[in-house]
Amino acid sequence: MDSGLAERLQAVRERMESACARAGRDPGGARLVAVSKTHGPDRVREAVECGLTVFGESKVQEAQAKIPQCPGRLSWHLVGHLQRNKAAVAAQLFDYIHSVDSARLLEAVDRASAEAGKVMPVLLEVNVSGESSKFGLAPADVPALLARANELDNVEVRGLMTMPPFTEDPAEARPWFRRLRELRDAWRGETGFALDELSMGMTHDLEIAIEEGATWVRVGTALFGERERT
Repeated sequence: MDSGLAERLQAVRERMESACARAGRDPGGARLVAVSKTHGPDRVREAVECGLTVFGESKVQEAQAKIPQCPGRLSWHLVGHLQRNKAAVAAQLFDYIHSVDSARLLEAVDRASAEAGKVMPVLLEVNVSGESSKFGLAPADVPALLARANELDNVEVRGLMTMPPFTEDPAEARPWFRRLRELRDAWRGETGFALDELSMGMTHDLEIAIEEGATWVRVGTALFGERERT
């Protein structure tokens, strides 16, 4: 048992609660995805003993090997890039996908979810910074994808996700998080989608993300330490 995990989790929760308080938000409105990528099933079991139930993975192949070895009744979120040829496996493994970034991928997830007998909650990944190294939709392309989602039966677009450019000062991420929220608010009015969920913020900048409206923060290093390398 990692005796430090409970303390690290408490520290993360305190950071989240403080950010909610500064923003005048209900602390229950910002939820934690424990990003367990590169950490084995034993670490997941330790985290479950500490009370965590929502875990994030970045790679379908890693998750495919890991999830069957983990406790049942957990909620698994795919937070990394999804290739279309992995959509069928992802639909079987995951309860939520944060990273849909094209119409073709949305359609692939819809077909795979139909075959899996489920409706998949998804977030659209938006590249608000325009960085060429980042995945994600250009903001101008989001309304058309929402219109396409209206025609599909086995995906439900719940909101948006983004990853800002990394900077040493987490406060420099604020304009990107704010921009995603502002875009969400505009698209709500234009499309009729509620888009209640905003997945943004990680270990480095989760407070800034919560202050700007994040409903999911994706935290790995602050909980599990540095990634395990094989």
